[in-house]
Amino acid sequence: MSGPEIFVIIIVILVLFGADKLPEMARSFGKGMREFRKATDDIRREIETSTSDIRKEFTETADSIRKEVTDIADSVTKDVNEISDNITKEVTEFKDSITKDVTEISDSITKDVNEISDNITKEVTEISDSITKDVTEISDSITKDVTEISDSITNDTAGISDSSTGEITGDSENIAGDASGIKT
Repeated sequence: MSGPEIFVIIIVILVLFGADKLPEMARSFGKGMREFRKATDDIRREIETSTSDIRKEFTETADSIRKEVTDIADSVTKDVNEISDNITKEVTEFKDSITKDVTEISDSITKDVNEISDNITKEVTEISDSITKDVTEISDSITKDVTEISDSITNDTAGISDSSTGEITGDSENIAGDASGIKT
C-alpha cells in the first residue's frame, strides 16, 4: 500500500466512525496487529521447529548419501587404478617378452648369417686356391711343354743342320771328285 491509499482509508474510517472513535479504533487496530504479528511469529517458530527436524533429517540423509557416493567413488577409483596398474604391468611384461624374443631371433639370424658368410668365404677361398693351383699347374705344364717343344725344335734344327752340313759336305766332295775326274 502506498501513502495516498492509506490516507484514503483513514478518511473513510473518519467518515464512517467519527473522530471520537478514531483513537479507540487505532488501539484496537494496533492490538490486532500485535496479535497478528505474535501469531505469525508463533506460526513461524512452529514451522521452523517442525521443519528443523525435517531439515536435520534431510541434512543427515544428504550427508549419508554424500558419504556413500564418496565411498563408491573411492572404491571405483581404487578398482580402476588396480585394473590400470595390472594392464600396464601386463603390457610391460608382453613388451619385454616380445623384445626378448626379437633380440633372440636377431641374435640367431646374425649368428646364422655370420656362419653362412664364414662358410661362403671359406668356400670362395678354397675355390680360389684350387683355381690358382690349377692355373699354376696348367701354366707349369704349358711352360714345360713349350720348353720340351722348343728343345725338340732346337734338337731337330741342330740335327737337320748337322745332317744338311754332312750332306752338303758329302755332296761337295762328290762334286769335287766328279770335277777332278772330268779334268783328268
